[in-house]
Amino acid sequence: MKITLKDGSVKEYEKAMSVIEIAADISEGLARMACAGEVNGKTVDLRTIVDADCELSILTFNDAAGKSAYRHTTSHVLAEAVKRLYPTAKLAIGPSIDTGFYYDFECPSLSREDLDKIEIEMKKIIKEGAEITRYTLPRKEAIELMEKLDEPYKVELIKDLPEDAALSFYNQGAFTDLCAGPHLMSTKGIKAFKLISSSGAYWRGSEKNKMLTRVYGTAFTKKADLDEYLEYLENIKLRDHNKLGREMELFTTVDVIGQGLPLMLPKGAKMIQTLQRWIEDEEERRGYMRTKTPFMAKKDLYVISDHWNHYKEGMFILGDEEKEGSEVFALRPMTCPFQYYVYKAKQKSYRDLPCRYGETSTLFRNEDSGEMHGLTRIRQFTITEGHLIVRKDQIEEEFMGCVDLAKYCLQTLGLENDVTYRMSKWDPNNQEKYLGTEDTWNEVQDMMRNILNDIGIKFTEEEGEAAFYGPKLDIQAKNVYGKEDTMITIQLDMFLAERFDMYYVDQNGAKVRPYIIHRTSLGCYERTLAWLIEKYAGLFPTWLCPEQVRILPISDKYKDYAEKVLAELKANGILATTDYRAEKIGYKIREAWLDKVPYMLVVGEKEESEGKVSVRSRFVGDEGQKDLSTFIGEICKEIITKEIRVIEAQEQNTQDIKKK
Repeated sequence: MKITLKDGSVKEYEKAMSVIEIAADISEGLARMACAGEVNGKTVDLRTIVDADCELSILTFNDAAGKSAYRHTTSHVLAEAVKRLYPTAKLAIGPSIDTGFYYDFECPSLSREDLDKIEIEMKKIIKEGAEITRYTLPRKEAIELMEKLDEPYKVELIKDLPEDAALSFYNQGAFTDLCAGPHLMSTKGIKAFKLISSSGAYWRGSEKNKMLTRVYGTAFTKKADLDEYLEYLENIKLRDHNKLGREMELFTTVDVIGQGLPLMLPKGAKMIQTLQRWIEDEEERRGYMRTKTPFMAKKDLYVISDHWNHYKEGMFILGDEEKEGSEVFALRPMTCPFQYYVYKAKQKSYRDLPCRYGETSTLFRNEDSGEMHGLTRIRQFTITEGHLIVRKDQIEEEFMGCVDLAKYCLQTLGLENDVTYRMSKWDPNNQEKYLGTEDTWNEVQDMMRNILNDIGIKFTEEEGEAAFYGPKLDIQAKNVYGKEDTMITIQLDMFLAERFDMYYVDQNGAKVRPYIIHRTSLGCYERTLAWLIEKYAGLFPTWLCPEQVRILPISDKYKDYAEKVLAELKANGILATTDYRAEKIGYKIREAWLDKVPYMLVVGEKEESEGKVSVRSRFVGDEGQKDLSTFIGEICKEIITKEIRVIEAQEQNTQDIKKK
């Protein structure tokens, strides 16, 4: 057989050989580094027998699939260690992920001390260096084996598979696990690992199922790489909005209020107010008309929109559906049905279109408790929602306008390079989830694809991510831990106008159904605030800061001058405070620095006599003395233009944060 290698060279063999044997024939060093193979583009186990001409690549830790196999093997070592230390623990699943691996167990919650003990046991297993072997069993025998080992979650997984399925198992010493692989040849191939954390996770991601204990870890082939990654994790913790946002007193949560219902503290509320005023003014400049609609509606509204059939599980229902004569309401999960009735309040001509409606909308969605996190996924949130009612000949121009508005918002906030674009399509294999026919979906998806190509946006396509009424352009971003969320969305809707009997009168006097574009300009304010906290590590652009200037009098003797400076700043719309504490000026400066205030104005005898202020900023440090009027002019320009100043003193900021 002829084996074509990655570099194009060809190896010939007279008999069938395993991937690892071919790797060893190429180079003993390559065989030692091998984690998996790739045969004709498909990832395979190192034990896979090659018996025909093919293209073969030997995958190492430097390849994504090789890295996955390496880390997946480490997850099995974790599982064996847990079973040794906690024999009654039940195994669930243990995949590799982008940042490492995890394994879910039915066992008591695990503390950091417990994880340290498990790490010690894992090191023993690795040192033992057990060979890892693979074998298959028919479905019936696989179930019998897992029942004998008292692994109910594995039994459930097997029973979900076809009756004629052959199930693969991997064995290392006395430990056996149901697994598709691939895996390393032995446990001694693992060189460096660390268990990161432990948390709760519902079996199969459903809160209707049992809460399991999930252990996260990571693994590398070199200790230096592991140490570098662990340092990286420590650094990103400084940016975690759920931690930093609370430390900065932007938001908090309270158990008796409820999960996913954050309280915006004065500083956080001020930031959202600043964003909201900016967005509303910008939308008005672009021709949007503001609406204000109810937070709830009767069930009847959601039946018309079909949200009752497609989205009921995600809604908060008020009233008893089972009680005869009971009036049932629901808190709104979106604003679109309400704005359709704004459109219908008066008959529209083709000359009235496009109608652009915008609303700062508070919405309610019944998120699973296991899915909620900080400000990124919550049960009550506020979005920059808008709906455009358009003629078919206006779709391209108006859709482009929505994209332009979204890109303007991203650019202004300095986030334009942190996003990716995804065209979310319907799933033709699951058509009952969607309104309409295949032909209509294909037509509108082609329309969106052509618009995006005309704009020149690089985008991916994803089946099954569309709304039930139309395809979407989703603008995606990742948090500091690599989890991706949708930040902004723009949707084409070709069905709901008919369900709500929306029309306009064309130039011939005929009634015509319009198209609808659903869009957000910035997305959810709370999620955007979380994004900004992590992007800037709390060092926000001045125009966004809830405290832009802090005045620091050297002593009480200069309190009157400090008050005069404060009054001048406030008169010019600058968010300023004073620090009158009986502390040394160096201490006050340090406190303001740690509180991430953009500007500190030190005032004393010389400043008072000359009408000046001594300016310190977190951008460059000491900026020297300036006339008060000069400083006010500079900062006002910075705020009005929404300038994002380069932080030249970033390293010092980071060191101070760590010290704190």
